[in-house]
Amino acid sequence: MNSEIRMSVSTMTRTKDSKAVYVLFEDGGKKAEFALPELRLVSSEGFSEEEISQLRDYAENEKDSIMEVARKINPMRALMDI
Repeated sequence: MNSEIRMSVSTMTRTKDSKAVYVLFEDGGKKAEFALPELRLVSSEGFSEEEISQLRDYAENEKDSIMEVARKINPMRALMDI
């Protein structure tokens, strides 16, 4: 795995009874997306099972920080910055 993995965090989204944040990891053509807080793998492409496990461990260890980042994202402001 490359040491320059890019991580993107979504805004806090709501489904019927829960909140979720989506975290996308990218490394060249490889992609893996997790839904937090349950750490569910949504999709993956190109990462090995070991790499997926490492990314899941990272997301679990940083879950509180990632959730805090997602709470602070203002989608309207982000659109204006494009």
